[in-house]
Amino acid sequence: MDERMADKKKRMREQKISMKRTEGREKSELRIDYTVYRFSKKEIGQYLALYLVLDAVISYLFFCSPAAFILLLPGLWPFFKEQKASLKRKRESEMRRQFLDGIQMTSASLQAGYSVENAFREAAGELTRIYEEDDFILREFRILTAQMEMSRNIEELMMDLGRRSGVEDIISFAEVFLTAKRSGGDLLLIIRNTASCIRQKHETMQEIETCLSGKIMEQNIMSLVPVLILAYVKLSSPEFLEGMYGNLVGTAVMTVCFVVYVLAYLWGNRIVRIEV
Repeated sequence: MDERMADKKKRMREQKISMKRTEGREKSELRIDYTVYRFSKKEIGQYLALYLVLDAVISYLFFCSPAAFILLLPGLWPFFKEQKASLKRKRESEMRRQFLDGIQMTSASLQAGYSVENAFREAAGELTRIYEEDDFILREFRILTAQMEMSRNIEELMMDLGRRSGVEDIISFAEVFLTAKRSGGDLLLIIRNTASCIRQKHETMQEIETCLSGKIMEQNIMSLVPVLILAYVKLSSPEFLEGMYGNLVGTAVMTVCFVVYVLAYLWGNRIVRIEV
């Protein structure tokens, strides 16, 4: 009887281990390369519609020609490229903020006496109270937990996360964590100091964004002014612009004006974009 009970418990343990390993493999397959931003179908539809509207407005105001609409369609590629870069920057900022929350919770667990591996497990549990299932930090901490169940080293997993994230702060933390873990350093102190550095950088970026928000709004308004003036003249007194359409000289002048307008807009965006 005792032997049967022992065999039954052994089989149950083996089943649990097998389930955990299967779950770990499934979650490891969901690892995302965050260095590459991929548009969702919804985003593709939104930005495609936005560009077509802008193309139609510009073609009507600057050239008043259906041919201009077709000639400006290749601009869809740099437009999508710029939007992708903007969305990627926003995602990296959000990843940095979430990662700060994650390592702060890990630090609190370490201070409570947990081992490093268990501290990450506890942090993953605490993160479920703050973040949704699809949020970056919760998904990645669950992957860490699942991979540790498969006997993967936590320092290697952190390095993998740093490489996939492409975020400088996460990469730096992973490198420092790897060195400290293998050299026997004070992990609690290192995690605290790293969290403090990331928090200070994040706060500095927020202050800069707050200071620049007004300037960005001014720049956007100033970018709209030439188009609004042109639209007003076009709609209220179209005879003033008749000489600019349908002839070579007028088309050349409007082309130069359009190119200068686009360059000024790009220059303004570059000025108000400050990297920390």
